[in-house]
Amino acid sequence: MHRYKNLGGDSGVVAYDIDAGQIIVQFRNGDRYLYTEDSAGAANVAKMQELAKAGRGLSGFISQHVHDRYERKVNSGRLYQESKQ
Repeated sequence: MHRYKNLGGDSGVVAYDIDAGQIIVQFRNGDRYLYTEDSAGAANVAKMQELAKAGRGLSGFISQHVHDRYERKVNSGRLYQESKQ
C-alpha cells in the first residue's frame, strides 16, 4: 500500500494500492475496499487512480460518485499503519 498524501488535510483515505483496472483504498478506520472497472466503471477507476497519485480529492470523489460500488471489502487487518506523530 502507498500512503495517501492527503494534501487537503482532512481526508478519510490513508492509503491505496493501484493495479491494472482496479484500486484498493484504505480508510482511517482500517477498512479497505477494492474498486474495479466492473464494479465502479472504467472511467471512475481511472479517475480514482489519478486522484490517489495526486494526493487530493479521492475521498470526496468516492463519496460523490462510487460510494458503494466496490467489488468487495478486503480483509479487515491493516495493510498500512498510520503514524501517530
